[in-house]
Amino acid sequence: MGEATIPHFQHLMAKKLLFLLTLLKILLCGQSKFMVYNTSQGIVPGKLNVHLVAHTHDDVGWLKTVDQYYVGSNNSIQGACVQNVLDSMVHALLADNNRKFIYVEMAFFKRWWRDQSEAVQDVVKKLVSSGQLEFINGAMSMHDEAVTHYIDMIDQTALGHQFLKEEFGVTPRIGWQIDPFGHSAVQAYLLGAEVGFDSLFFGRIDYQDRAKRKKEKSLEVIWQGSKSLGSSAQIFAGAFPENYEPPSGFYFEVNDNSPIVQDNMELFDYNVQERVNDFVAAALSQANITRTNHIMWTMGTDFKYQYAHTWFRQLDKLIHYVNKDGRVNALYSTPSIYTDAKYATNEYWPVKTDDFFPYADRANSYWTGYFTSRPAIKRYVRLMSGYYLAARQLEFFRGRMNSGPNTDSLADALAIAQHHDAVTGTEKQHVANDYSKRLAIGYSEAEELVSSSLACLVESPLLSRCQNPVPKFQQCPLLNISYCPASEVDLVQGKNLVILVYNSLGWWRNEVIRFPVTEANVIVQNSDGQEIESQLLPQAEKHLDLRNYYVKAYVGQAPPKTPKYWLAFTVSVPPLGFSTYTVSTAKRTGSTRSSVATYKSGEKSKFEVGKGNLKLKFSTDQEKCTDYVNIRDMVEEQVELSYLYYSGYNGTNQKDPQNSGAYIFRPNGTYQINHEKKVPLTVLNGPVLDEVHQQINPWIYQITRLYKGKEHVEVEFIVGPIPIEDGIGKEIATQISTTMETNKTFYTDSNGRDFIKRIRDYRTDWDLEVNQPTAGNYYPINLGMYMEDNKTEFSVLVDRAIGGSSLQDGQIELMLHRRLLLDDSKGVAEALNETDCVGGDCRGLTVQGKYYYRINPLGEGAKWRRTFGQEIYSPLLLAFAEKDEKDDWMNSHVLTFSGIDSSYALPDNIAIITLQELEDGKILLRLAHLYEIEEDKDLSVMTTVELKKLFPGKKIKEVKEMNLSANQERTQMEKKRLHWKVEGSSGNRHVSRGGPVDPKELKVELSPMEIRTFIISFDGVSDQLFYAM
Repeated sequence: MGEATIPHFQHLMAKKLLFLLTLLKILLCGQSKFMVYNTSQGIVPGKLNVHLVAHTHDDVGWLKTVDQYYVGSNNSIQGACVQNVLDSMVHALLADNNRKFIYVEMAFFKRWWRDQSEAVQDVVKKLVSSGQLEFINGAMSMHDEAVTHYIDMIDQTALGHQFLKEEFGVTPRIGWQIDPFGHSAVQAYLLGAEVGFDSLFFGRIDYQDRAKRKKEKSLEVIWQGSKSLGSSAQIFAGAFPENYEPPSGFYFEVNDNSPIVQDNMELFDYNVQERVNDFVAAALSQANITRTNHIMWTMGTDFKYQYAHTWFRQLDKLIHYVNKDGRVNALYSTPSIYTDAKYATNEYWPVKTDDFFPYADRANSYWTGYFTSRPAIKRYVRLMSGYYLAARQLEFFRGRMNSGPNTDSLADALAIAQHHDAVTGTEKQHVANDYSKRLAIGYSEAEELVSSSLACLVESPLLSRCQNPVPKFQQCPLLNISYCPASEVDLVQGKNLVILVYNSLGWWRNEVIRFPVTEANVIVQNSDGQEIESQLLPQAEKHLDLRNYYVKAYVGQAPPKTPKYWLAFTVSVPPLGFSTYTVSTAKRTGSTRSSVATYKSGEKSKFEVGKGNLKLKFSTDQEKCTDYVNIRDMVEEQVELSYLYYSGYNGTNQKDPQNSGAYIFRPNGTYQINHEKKVPLTVLNGPVLDEVHQQINPWIYQITRLYKGKEHVEVEFIVGPIPIEDGIGKEIATQISTTMETNKTFYTDSNGRDFIKRIRDYRTDWDLEVNQPTAGNYYPINLGMYMEDNKTEFSVLVDRAIGGSSLQDGQIELMLHRRLLLDDSKGVAEALNETDCVGGDCRGLTVQGKYYYRINPLGEGAKWRRTFGQEIYSPLLLAFAEKDEKDDWMNSHVLTFSGIDSSYALPDNIAIITLQELEDGKILLRLAHLYEIEEDKDLSVMTTVELKKLFPGKKIKEVKEMNLSANQERTQMEKKRLHWKVEGSSGNRHVSRGGPVDPKELKVELSPMEIRTFIISFDGVSDQLFYAM
């Protein structure tokens, strides 16, 4: 491909030379009417400077898949080809060295870059070094900000930044989040200031907020997104006056209907002065709502510049004639030039805190539906994210291989999935399928890596002894639908099942694991050979229905056998390590079978579940209500769990035609879903856990679980297929109600990181006109939400991104599933009606998921939210192998392993969010403090991590602290940081940060909410890579 491009490039150069010679000849002859436009103008002090930023916004999948967008196929849906954009951009920039262009999405640019010859690559590198081509944002995709987890946001940004550093030696300066549907605090301080960006620009804020900011000239602010890090992580941020497109009348793509600048006086329709007047009028209009004498025009929009010359020809003319006119100054610019110009004015700027959620672009158009849209994909992305974190750890422990399976494919798939029309659920169905396919391919390769790495660690902790490991470990990605062939083996005489349980967190974990088994008469032994307590739970009919239908969808045929039980037992696993357990046929009494009690409709009975401090008390005549009692905390509360649906608004033929759809939540009535009580309530009791099974109606099933030794409640829900036979789309929510007096106030997380205070029907930045009291109070939830009164706090954690609110005092509401029959006219042109087909059996999507709740005394809930929140994100990883009883497995294999010193565990407030071996053998390490200031009386403090104990058996040669995306040293980033002036006294609070790392002590300090990133190199290669216990 590269060689074939060279003749084309040479041809291009020849044409350019011919053009210059011809131009020279004409000029010498004095007969030319050829117009040379003066585009060299820079900033002019004292004038209004209009910074023209040529850009394209290229969605990494939306109406077409990422590859279809790149190559320009499937154009019956949308005529868009990113290859054309990038090809023609290079030609257009070469034609005039004053022209500038910015590019954002590295998922596309990497594809294009690999297709180019060395000659073209050299030309592009020169365009970058000269500043004509500037990379802005520089992440793989323009990630969403509502339903993405902060670890995913970091990973996909770092992946793009790594590419740019390796190929061009550049570090992007500007954040460019122009299309996500609302903007998060984490984006501002973490993916903005902590990355090293000098500014952040975005397009979508609430229409009421925008109107007020225009009047106050406060569209541009200093955004302090973290109350913990304050002004040390602030960033200059700007919202565009309307959107990320040019002013009306200045679109110049082929076939756009804006008037071009017709400057040939010998032709009809000469309009130079008219177009100059239009330009000046639009510039002055924007200047009236903007501080200083600098404004930015975003000259481009979705997939523009496919023939870049059509844009640049008109921009050349506008710059030339506007500057001849002299009323304002027009120039080719970039967001970096614009930011520097703003900074140079020495202006004082208003301060913004918190975030820009929820977003509405008009009265009945709240973009809060996508917080839940496509809940199965949201769960898949979250599962793969936690798996990617664990797989990279194991890749490091084993040693990164030059060939063979790695985590690169999964990294790429996850990066693309963070795009603001991917994990959001706002893409077409065939595109959603493409995202899932990429994740599945990435998982498959990472699964192979994980299995072989675990096999190596089991055989020997010494790297030199691990070549082709013998044990073959299998994993169970379909465990959510009760399908695990590796555990469903017949344990005939002489066969045992080995289970390796890996913990990717930095502290010991004691948790219950469960998997399907066919045998009832089994025992479980730990790595010491001791029999441990275990429990058999019968498979629920609902789980078997899901299993039989979806297994056939995934593997092409129904499973050959049906396991009768779940086997559950408590495991104890060291930090960054594994423990081994075996399941074998019992010679005497085996695993305890759960006792089963059923309660029929109308039967008045009371029962209690829970083995430890936490008890739930039920009364069968009040199936929604539960008495929650924690005897240790002396907390008692009545909790009611109920379900409802919102009918999707049908705006057809209405004065306001806004429908409820993939983006928009616009309810048209609220309908409680009553317990039909046709199916008896079932209670399972045992030594490990208790379960209460309730069939709410034919398409909602609920299981309430309490685990031995745990003080939270797990609620599993199975929702779907949502019925649509009545022609009405439905949005399903659950409400968790208490008697707490919460005064309209609740707290939701920002991308799994900081918690932000919310007040019903209220906005901090403006006087809210309430027109959608339900949709306008919904917020995105990635980790969880909580509410409090003067005695207690009630916390709910979730297993995926979801929408939620507190619409009444003492109540939390979570939207679980959406199935809608109309498009909401926001561009996707498709109803959110997910349907699965297996053979000829087509059904609406069924969603299975979990949420968790706990009630604590006031001020004591953060410990559970932060610790258990990490455990939800990083579930224990299970790997299975069969062994013969004759094999002396216990004495010939490593049974317990920890990658860190056996005497050490990370502090309770610290998590390792990245441990990855880079291609040069160095290690990328990110440590995150999990708490905000004043969040917890014990854990919201400066904390120390000992690097020597994180890497036992290795001699650390150098520890280099980097910015968040690891593309520049932290000290360099801080030296370059712009220090903006703010209005009032905001931002003056002293913020303590962890100090430099002493090269001898090798201890890292972290203050609340601080994330520190290091590249670590070791002295030689130690043979003793791991610390086997």
